[in-house]
Amino acid sequence: MKPILSIAAALSLVLTCGCSKSDSNTGNATPQQEELPQVDVMQVFSQEVPQIMEYTATVQAFKTNNITTSTPNRIKNILVDVGSKVAKGQRVAILDDVNIDQLKVRLDNTEREYQRAVKLLEIGGGTQQSVDQLRTELDAQRRQYSNMVENTVLLSPISGVVTARNYDPGDMTGSQPILVIEQVRPVKVIINVSESEYTKVHNGMKASIRLDVYGDEEFTGTVHLIHPTIDADTRTFTVEITIDNADERVRPGMFARVTLNFGTAMHVVVPDRAVVKQSGSGNKYIYVFNPTDSTVSYNRVQLGQRIDNTYEVISGVKSDDYVVTSGQTRLTNGSHVAIVEKNNK
Repeated sequence: MKPILSIAAALSLVLTCGCSKSDSNTGNATPQQEELPQVDVMQVFSQEVPQIMEYTATVQAFKTNNITTSTPNRIKNILVDVGSKVAKGQRVAILDDVNIDQLKVRLDNTEREYQRAVKLLEIGGGTQQSVDQLRTELDAQRRQYSNMVENTVLLSPISGVVTARNYDPGDMTGSQPILVIEQVRPVKVIINVSESEYTKVHNGMKASIRLDVYGDEEFTGTVHLIHPTIDADTRTFTVEITIDNADERVRPGMFARVTLNFGTAMHVVVPDRAVVKQSGSGNKYIYVFNPTDSTVSYNRVQLGQRIDNTYEVISGVKSDDYVVTSGQTRLTNGSHVAIVEKNNK
């Protein structure tokens, strides 16, 4: 009888241990299944968002002229200096005129010969060929003389201010311009605008401009020129904006912030804490909650403007969606989640 009792005791011990182990496993499984990432979500909607874009630029002169000569010559006199205001057509520099005197003598002689040839032809003492040859020579010398005059007495082609002077009287002209004259009434700023805004920009459009040197004071600019091509690398096009600058307070080289108002657009607006930045790239994502199965999707989004503590979303989130606003660190695409706080607008 003793062996039978021993076997029964052994079986009882095995069953007892097995039941204890099974109960232990069952007790551990339930907490693991119920341990879901806890998140807060908020419902978001489309609303009218002002399409106000800001660009940075450097003020430039409306026109810049480099005053120089077509051939090397010695400078006789410079009539203006850096900072001088000049009018269109004003004399600004005079160069050596020795060659011009020689050309004038030759021109006068050729003109007298031409007049004699014309008179001889009229009385039958000359030929049409001689008259034609002298006329051709006279025209060439007139052009040469006129060009020499233009390169001896230098005039400003614009009204503006002298911003550089590279020589003194007595110097020979070289590769640099003698003077640089810039038109500062008006001045201009050049900005690069996104391709998506191409149809919204037009000549005559107003712009608000702030200059760092003048703080929050605003100046009004006007779109003057829209370049007709799109840069394939940056997907932008160039826009030139002029500032009247009647008081000449705006100077070339100043740092400018240009604001263009493109009206309004209906876009979703989300809290900034809902946006997740992918490390190592410029991509932005938002977790969108699906109430049907309590999962989240990892949506790549295109953001527009930052407005206080919110972002305008161009694409990636729809109106009425629920976006995750906290608890994103434990989430992956398709994760099941537990809602801690659900905000409806």
